[in-house]
Amino acid sequence: MEWELRPSERAGWGQSPWTIAFQPVPHPVPKEVDFAVVGGGFTGLSAAAWLRRLEPGKSVAVLEAATIGAGASGRTGGMTLAETAVGNLPGLGDVLGGFSEIVRQLDVDCDLTLPGAWEIGRKRALPVSPISWTDSGDLRVVNEVPGGTINPGKLVSGLARAAEHAGVLICENTPVESVAWSEPLRFVAAGQELRARQALLATNALSLEMSGLADRAQPMFTMAVATAPLGLAQIEALGLVSAKPFYTVDFPYLWGRMLPGDAVLFGGGLVRPKDWRELAGLDVGTGEPAELIAKVEKRVRRLHPVLRAVEFTHRWGGPILATDEWRPVFARHRESARVLVSGAYAGHGVALSVYLGRWAAEAMLGRREMPAWDTA
Repeated sequence: MEWELRPSERAGWGQSPWTIAFQPVPHPVPKEVDFAVVGGGFTGLSAAAWLRRLEPGKSVAVLEAATIGAGASGRTGGMTLAETAVGNLPGLGDVLGGFSEIVRQLDVDCDLTLPGAWEIGRKRALPVSPISWTDSGDLRVVNEVPGGTINPGKLVSGLARAAEHAGVLICENTPVESVAWSEPLRFVAAGQELRARQALLATNALSLEMSGLADRAQPMFTMAVATAPLGLAQIEALGLVSAKPFYTVDFPYLWGRMLPGDAVLFGGGLVRPKDWRELAGLDVGTGEPAELIAKVEKRVRRLHPVLRAVEFTHRWGGPILATDEWRPVFARHRESARVLVSGAYAGHGVALSVYLGRWAAEAMLGRREMPAWDTA
């Protein structure tokens, strides 16, 4: 069974404003490694780089079905938030602090800023709200939380560069077709067999049968648009001079952030496919995704008078994954204790995914225990 998506099957997902500027050196699938990492996004690249940083003598290969960042990591809005979608969890630790330390130690320039983030809603606004918008009611700031933004393209590029510099083999266009939960583990990827002593499955919304999450996690596809650059008076009127990202705490859901060059990103709307394989055929130019994109644009133009005639330069979508209880998955695989599974960040995964990538590396090396708040 072929689990992951081919590169050509993601063409319909639209064009995000991010650029992944790093291209790994092409590698054939090795015959044997100490650690196999499936998925070349934030989690997989972070884990791979950290494995080699901690144990330079161990061999590590990343198997990516398409190209690095081709899934959720290259299509996220780049909002960097603390904790998880359900808040703090026992033993989780300081996600933003850990994320900041990881990118510093790996020398990753991802335009990280942490000015805080606004929770916005239609009830219980703060006495003084910088934001005053209209969207199914009056949208105001209801709380400020730790957070900020990054450039996802730079983060993917920087993590991949750090991993490759450390000696990780990054195998792009290498979809995993099957796994034997033997000892050693046996992966068939792009028609070649790879044996691994341990593995991390970091494919998030893709390959749910392989990760063992098909019966407990729902793949979704979310839409985003980016406006043309706004003038200072427009930005001031919107209350976004501080460049704090924002997200609603009630429905209908809306989230966004300032972009370099004074554009604004807005996101909202979810397509809920019955099977993750349906993600391959989604096209932001047709069907339900196109309808949702149009609704997001209409909502944005109605948020405030200064946005009534705004133009949009980018329209795109990306996959996310959420469990029924909205908790992230970070646990040992039900088929093998030598395989870790990480994902289902529910749209809250920029800092968390990189942070858990390092944790996964430490756990696979026996240097840290896995948390008790989830089982795969």
